[in-house]
Amino acid sequence: MENEDKNSKLKLWFKRVGIGGLIFFTVKGLVWLAVFYFGADAIFGSCSQK
Repeated sequence: MENEDKNSKLKLWFKRVGIGGLIFFTVKGLVWLAVFYFGADAIFGSCSQK
């Protein structure tokens, strides 16, 4: 009985970490895309406007 209880707690912990990790890395990737986009726009934006 204790073994099954530990397994269910372990599975629940991995689900939380998995969902949290997915959200974290998705947000991190979006932030880096924004940094590169706005950084390139700041550097090269003045060249495209005549």
